Amino acid sequence: MSRILETHVASVPSVNAGWAVLAAFCASLVGIGLARFAYSPLLPAIITAHWFDASMAAYLGAANLAGYLVGALLGRRLAAKIGSVTTLRAMMALATLAFFTCAFPVSFAWFFGWRFLSGVAGGALMVLAAPAVLPHVLPSRRGLAGGVIFMGVGIGIVVSGTLVPLLLQRSLQDTWMGLGLISLVLTMIAWNGWPGQAAAQVAPVVHHRHAAPSRTLRALYVEYALNAAGWVPHMIFLVDFVARGLGQGLQVGAEFWVLFGAGATAGPLFVGALADKVGFSRALRLAFVLEIGGVAIPALGLTGPWLIVSSVVVGAFVTGTVPLVLGRVHELLVHHPAQQGPAWRTATVAFAVCQAVAAYGFSFVFAHGGGDYRELFVVGTAAMMLALAIDVAVGWNPVRRRRG
Repeated sequence: MSRILETHVASVPSVNAGWAVLAAFCASLVGIGLARFAYSPLLPAIITAHWFDASMAAYLGAANLAGYLVGALLGRRLAAKIGSVTTLRAMMALATLAFFTCAFPVSFAWFFGWRFLSGVAGGALMVLAAPAVLPHVLPSRRGLAGGVIFMGVGIGIVVSGTLVPLLLQRSLQDTWMGLGLISLVLTMIAWNGWPGQAAAQVAPVVHHRHAAPSRTLRALYVEYALNAAGWVPHMIFLVDFVARGLGQGLQVGAEFWVLFGAGATAGPLFVGALADKVGFSRALRLAFVLEIGGVAIPALGLTGPWLIVSSVVVGAFVTGTVPLVLGRVHELLVHHPAQQGPAWRTATVAFAVCQAVAAYGFSFVFAHGGGDYRELFVVGTAAMMLALAIDVAVGWNPVRRRRG
């Protein structure tokens, strides 16, 4: 993969940009694709094995999202103290360790703590990995490079959806151990791939943290946060919805998760290439429209082929929207490159806050609402529609047009 990537990227001297993109790809695969999304196909098995009951297991899924928020908040500060490369390596190692420790359900607090720490690792990797690499990529190829990086999330979903059912035939404990071994290999691959100059890129956050974002940038933060809420029903409950809600069993639920992962794998590449042609703003608005349709399908009670479409479309934009928002941040701050890193951190924090709140909110509603999956997707659709409405409203603002 490194050799292929080198045909699409340009680097500063002494930096192998293709290898750096591969390292960031591995980071997104471990920190998000596996550490977060592998839990969804594991959720029914955890309940069935009586490790935890349904409501407690749902809260454990939300623990990762709460940790993600902390990681997004602390990632750049930690990198400023010990170096970006050291932080990236440490966070991948922490996510890997969390898999091995979760193989032992000592107690709810133990499991919650390690799921939380895996989220911390994922949040820090999201804030640091792509910004450490993309400055070494030609501007005309950053959409594609960002797509490759965040394609790791989709690959992680596919791996978890195909491998987890196979490993579960042995035991739930072996499944966690197997995921840990995969993460360990990926961490070793990425270890020496990070650009050495990455550490210097975190310093400007101290000098520009008081810079006031534009109206459009503030709106982008809100839109990205609303997307986070809209994705939660699919990210946490899709497999359980199919397996238990529709009564089709874990195997069929895992198949839908593979479809979700297939969309998540192709989505970043598709939208990245699209953004390189039409711009990040237009590509992002199209993404919002398609996401609304995808999340609305189970909200309307549609199943069968419609649910397949929903899984693929939402999966595509769960990962595809990330490089679009990152590219849009760079687009809005093209004349202020020192502010791009802090702005991406702010966007990630806004995303993490809304996602964590939504995850706990949805878990509470599910636990106290009689297990009604449909209303979760209704709320998710409403969040997506609000994001689109804000984007359109800001886009048509005449003040913004005169300034643009």
